[in-house]
Amino acid sequence: MSAFAIKGGQRLVGEVDVAGSKNTALAILSSVVLVDGLTVLHNVPDVSDTRTKAKLIERFGAKVEWSEGTLAIDATHLEMAETDEEMVRSIRTSFYLLGPLLARIGRLELPAPGGCRIGARPVDYHIKGLNSLGATIELQNGVYRAKTDALVGADMLLEKPSAGATQHLMATATLARGCTVIRNAAMEPEIVALADFLKSCGARIEGAGTSVITVQGVSALQPSEFRVEADRIQAGTYLVAGAITAGDVRVNGLRPEHQAAVISKLRDAGAEVSEGHDWVRVQAPDRLKALTVRTMPHPGFPTDMQQPMAALLTLAEGTSVIEETIYESRIGHVQELNRMGANIRLEGGSCAIITGVDSLSGASVEASDLRAGAALVLAGLAAQGETLVKNIHWIDRGYQKLEQTLTDLGGVIKRVPTEEQEVPV
Repeated sequence: MSAFAIKGGQRLVGEVDVAGSKNTALAILSSVVLVDGLTVLHNVPDVSDTRTKAKLIERFGAKVEWSEGTLAIDATHLEMAETDEEMVRSIRTSFYLLGPLLARIGRLELPAPGGCRIGARPVDYHIKGLNSLGATIELQNGVYRAKTDALVGADMLLEKPSAGATQHLMATATLARGCTVIRNAAMEPEIVALADFLKSCGARIEGAGTSVITVQGVSALQPSEFRVEADRIQAGTYLVAGAITAGDVRVNGLRPEHQAAVISKLRDAGAEVSEGHDWVRVQAPDRLKALTVRTMPHPGFPTDMQQPMAALLTLAEGTSVIEETIYESRIGHVQELNRMGANIRLEGGSCAIITGVDSLSGASVEASDLRAGAALVLAGLAAQGETLVKNIHWIDRGYQKLEQTLTDLGGVIKRVPTEEQEVPV
């Protein structure tokens, strides 16, 4: 177990290239088992979640080779397998393998999923959709047992625009006989990216990125080569890191339109934000202004940026309000930020009232989930004194070489064993 030791007070200045999208890579790794042959993926982020997902599909007979951001997966020969329960429970998207594997091998057992502890994330929409496609699924002793004689297209309506369910059902439907229509579909960029990957393999998909997706099933998906796009949440985190340290940070290799909600809030707070074809630059004054933020499905403000934005607003002038509408328990950062001198109180469990303070003070804090960990790192960068962020295995799930990137921008941060009581920076 390691921690991040951070010495605060340094302005972040410079440019950063963003790694591939964790969420897109995980969606593709769930779907790659649909392909009867070799798939080559480029720009795959080397984070613990993608490593775990790759090991999991190996359990079902896929052959996987890593080489400096390129991942080659041969899913020609798949089979029913007994999976490691701890491995499955360590990542939420392990469950998204259920439909694609059913489409290929017809029968499957998979432990219930895990992931970050950020609130209820039921799989009801997934199961209802898979049932409508012709799958029979039972939960027995914490294990999903699923089977199908044949998947057949269906017309389905999601009660909420769930990104996970949309990805899962869209991918599974590519090998279902006939036409599938997914209504009230989520519209996140990762869904469009997954559809682009599946179409590169011969899938027939229309409407990805809108609320209605139509999938015409095909008999098989063919081998292909595909590049994972930049991680929009990492990109947003680095922009906020520049802003919270009154810095000047340019993030390259992204799609500015994917940062529209974050850019809008940074400008409202008083930061100067400029953008080009594939870059965004933030220049921030010594103190920003308070904001009101409400998380929403895309194209609204992303829930994954809520906690980093909360860290930023602890130092803004005035009183900010952040309302979390996606995950009701995404509040693990609040107590820890308050330990650093922030003034945050919760109303109704999902609404944070943040009264800006003049400064934060370094402290020993613990990450409770991936984005809460990122928020604590940003707070540590801006705080006076030294901060020790523990439980960084959560952060390692989604940020590739975070400490190196922040060091290159002028931050003082390094990875240390948690046994060290001091903060040696």
